[in-house]
Amino acid sequence: MSDAREALEAATRLLAAAGIESARADAESLLAHELGTGRGRVQAIALTGGPVDPVVLARFARLVERRADREPLQHLTGSAGFRTIELAVGPGVFVPRPETEMVAQLAIDAASGMESPLVVDLATGSGAIALAVAAEVPAATVVGVERNPAALVWAERNAVALALPNARIVPGDLADAVPELDGRVDVVVSNPPYIPDGMIPRDPEVRLHDPADALFGGPDGLDPMRAVVATAARLLHPGGFVVVEHGEHQGAEVRALFPADSWHPARTHRDLTDRDRATTTRRR
Repeated sequence: MSDAREALEAATRLLAAAGIESARADAESLLAHELGTGRGRVQAIALTGGPVDPVVLARFARLVERRADREPLQHLTGSAGFRTIELAVGPGVFVPRPETEMVAQLAIDAASGMESPLVVDLATGSGAIALAVAAEVPAATVVGVERNPAALVWAERNAVALALPNARIVPGDLADAVPELDGRVDVVVSNPPYIPDGMIPRDPEVRLHDPADALFGGPDGLDPMRAVVATAARLLHPGGFVVVEHGEHQGAEVRALFPADSWHPARTHRDLTDRDRATTTRRR
């Protein structure tokens, strides 16, 4: 048997040298994954210098090497936590980010004030926002729409695993999603691609592993957003609520996409890092 503390310290040094800011947390998460337990239990084992089977440590070492090569942590563990739910993720689907949790919160807050809200999540990816809303607003009916076949598989898998009776995942494009719901929807939420085509993402995890069609949104990054706004205008009834995620420097541009003759004045919200992250408004 080998010492968990020593293994974690060596893994942390390797990940830190690879430029990973969350080196210790990632090392603990990978060892927890191999042990089939939580990070808290790993921390306790490391604190006491508890032994770990060498076979487990060998598998752990291989995962650490892959993480040092900047393979996403969530691809290595096969899961990503998002608010109250756990999602299966991997190659072919966008890994949900912590900042998107506040976007889901805005949709949840809006839907929670309604009796039997109908919510549509456009470009649902792994199903993160749609399934989080369904889990936290049981009175809602939630439809997640995704066009990418690979991402759709992940979203459907997550819907089956979570078995939420009020959620369904359907194939569809931003521009023509669920026409049968025109004028009936209470909340439209979306985290569409919004990176300008010429911009190269800084993080290798994003640049090398997230699907390009979940990242890039045309010359100014806002082509999918324009489709979201048009689709929201079609789906929402008067008074219906829309929330969209966008880049930190796109707030003013996104607000301008909601014309005053169709929408109430739009408001941009900041995330926990004090960056513009989401814009909301209501249909006139």
